Amino acid sequence: MGIHDEDVARVREATDIVAVISEYVQLKRVGRRWQGLCPFHAEKTPSFSVNAEMGVYHCFGCKASGDAITFLREVEHADFPEAVERLAGRAGIALRYTAPGEGADRQKRGKLTEALEQAVEWYHQRLLTAPDAGQARGYLRHRGYDGDIVRQYKLGWAPDDWDALAKDLGVGADGGIPAQVFSDAGLGFRNKGGRIQDSFRARLLFPIFDPSGKPVGFGGRVLPGGEGPKYKNSVDNAVYRKSRVLYGLNWAKQDIVNAGEVIVCEGYTDVIGFAQAGISRAVATCGTALTEDHVRVLRRFAPRIVLAFDADSAGQTAAERFSQWEHAFELEVAVADLPPGADPGDLAQSDPERLAAAAADAVDFMDFRINRVLGEADLSTVKGQVRAGERAARLVAEHPNPEIRDKYLVEISDRCSVSADHLRGVVADARRRGPRRAIRPAPDAAPDAAPHPADAGFDPGGERRDHSTPQDNGANAGPPPNNVERQVLWLAANEPSAVWPEIVPEMFDYPLYRGGFEALLEYPDLDVLLAEAEAGLTALMRELLVDEDEGLRTSVHRQEVVMAILLYESAQRELAYLERQARTGTADDDLLRRVASLKTAMDKLRESEWEAEQARALLELLRPTA
Repeated sequence: MGIHDEDVARVREATDIVAVISEYVQLKRVGRRWQGLCPFHAEKTPSFSVNAEMGVYHCFGCKASGDAITFLREVEHADFPEAVERLAGRAGIALRYTAPGEGADRQKRGKLTEALEQAVEWYHQRLLTAPDAGQARGYLRHRGYDGDIVRQYKLGWAPDDWDALAKDLGVGADGGIPAQVFSDAGLGFRNKGGRIQDSFRARLLFPIFDPSGKPVGFGGRVLPGGEGPKYKNSVDNAVYRKSRVLYGLNWAKQDIVNAGEVIVCEGYTDVIGFAQAGISRAVATCGTALTEDHVRVLRRFAPRIVLAFDADSAGQTAAERFSQWEHAFELEVAVADLPPGADPGDLAQSDPERLAAAAADAVDFMDFRINRVLGEADLSTVKGQVRAGERAARLVAEHPNPEIRDKYLVEISDRCSVSADHLRGVVADARRRGPRRAIRPAPDAAPDAAPHPADAGFDPGGERRDHSTPQDNGANAGPPPNNVERQVLWLAANEPSAVWPEIVPEMFDYPLYRGGFEALLEYPDLDVLLAEAEAGLTALMRELLVDEDEGLRTSVHRQEVVMAILLYESAQRELAYLERQARTGTADDDLLRRVASLKTAMDKLRESEWEAEQARALLELLRPTA
């Protein structure tokens, strides 16, 4: 989707991010920032901070960050154009689109949504009041659905008529819904005689909404004794993709986020059943198997998925598709402990406490898979025990944690009466045959160096923190959260005039902070940086912009100390490099003099307790190689 960059920038500039976020989060002004409880993870102490001047937010707990557009996308799970359009509407800004017809496409989808909204209300009122819906109301009462449930889920009734909906909505007539819109929304079609006909007849309807609450389609259930398949669903169209849509997500999303868990069912009535049992974090697929797109959507809301498929062979087989998704999306997957032959919708009526327990006692996905393998095996013979143990061990081999793998193997060994050492061999062989991981070469060993402020956990603010030196970090280690480089970068972002002009990117050892400093040099305008820099850097910058450090902002002495320590650490790395050269036997007099000068200047800087004058003397020695 291409909205003109200039228009997106205008929307960002015109949006009061504090006003937007305050609709979802109670914010309190603290100094120059606004703080509140993060809406993206459960917390008791506020770690969510907003910089109103820069229009960005950052959570120091879950690391969520962004601008007003990002916030609206995350909290409402809207796409980028939708978020921009909603903020543009608040600001009274007319948007332009980059590709011909894009604005028209958005308008078309808006018309489909309007048609679906009318249909949802028409079908709903028909169920509540129409005489011909009496059988449907009786069926719902039999299923334990009272009027509150019917109204909450906007259930509807499609009468046994060819075109009742089309007629009442004035399809094709002046002032009514255009016939093409009616058809494109999946509400009807033109039959062989050229007449507009409703898509749903004589069915109880479950409206399907997107995460923001906009209707996108219907699932229609035939009443007992009725004709046709049990369920009929809307056909895919511009606003409805059954491989992506999840029934109930619009109602359940906040509970899902709060619980950090989502329950996935197979049917609409299962979702309602869980809600009746007091569990409002269930969703369902819409007449299709769970897809990777579904999993991608769910991962945005919670890191744990509980599968509540019907406890028959089909449901269990469907659960096994998660074996590849669990690792790919870093999910924790469990399987609800449903009684054999029961589905959540029925269990909610017969034994709601048992349904709640099934969700609470969900079995870890690996346990579920192992139990299924061993449950299907013939453990009465030695051969059957060994085969079952080896099959289960190959499942365990997929787990990345060696301690957890070994605990599973001990359990399997006990259940199958197979040697744990034999099973360990099976796992080792399976992992050897798996994808090889790239191994980074070890960095050159750094020579011993005298302790320096970072080694000692020195913090110019007066606190002592445990920091690693750059040499101590592994190839994949990230920088310490509040080391000197980050403090200099904080100044560069928030108080750029406090950073000495002689400071250059090469004086930063950590790639993330070096890249941040380079980005600030390349993009003096922070708005441009946040719009154009790569994602990792923009996330870092948003964090820095909302992380208020009033002491560092106002204390010239602290600022000078931070600069001095940055230079000292840079000099340490330069000294280590020169000493390695000297040990090779190729050192000349100039190199030896440079080593001596650096050591002297570094010693004076430490003895002076980081005086600016001594720091600038060291800077003169570093400048030629900076």
